Amino acid sequence: MRKKELYSKVIKYFQETMPVAETELNYSNPFELLIAVILSAQCTDKRINMVTPALFNAYPTPEKLAQATPEEVYGYIHSVSYPNNKSKHLVGMAKKLVEDFGGQVPDNLDDLTKLPGVGRKTANVIQSVVFNKAAMAVDTHVFRVSNRIGLTTNSKTPLATEKELIKYIPEDVIPTAHHWLILHGRYVCTARSPKCKQCGLAPICKFNIKNNVTKV
Repeated sequence: MRKKELYSKVIKYFQETMPVAETELNYSNPFELLIAVILSAQCTDKRINMVTPALFNAYPTPEKLAQATPEEVYGYIHSVSYPNNKSKHLVGMAKKLVEDFGGQVPDNLDDLTKLPGVGRKTANVIQSVVFNKAAMAVDTHVFRVSNRIGLTTNSKTPLATEKELIKYIPEDVIPTAHHWLILHGRYVCTARSPKCKQCGLAPICKFNIKNNVTKV
């Protein structure tokens, strides 16, 4: 099957089975989402959603968070992964927002990645979710699922995966496709025990075909 045909079939499948796909992080404004995404690195959305309500209540604006110390922030996020580094990143991010961006979350990759704790993946999430831009954030789920299905070919890095996905996915579909791949990886195409027998993509999935997982 040619690459374009595979992409077409995968997109059609998700459009039919997952017409609504969005982040599972809870937030009410761009600043809160930025905090949540920074915290979510190597941590589950479920855990992040448990700690952010109190954090958002204590620091509702960049100005408030910029006045805090990392030690104070640590008290709210100590149960997430790498809390020491993330508490420093959050305070630094808030200060940078206030000093350089008037307290507003930037809408482009270059400015977003100037913020402490914000790499390309986080910046792409913000661009996609908040500003509906054609930005493809590649996390472990997107990287794994894309490779298994066969959407990517020998893509060794998240950046290579991002570029290949953007090449074949229509621009207006990219913001939603990001969530399709994440949710599929989180609940179906899991890392250790992919649920191939429950997956509607199994007949066209490179991983399934190669390993004869669903073969009777």
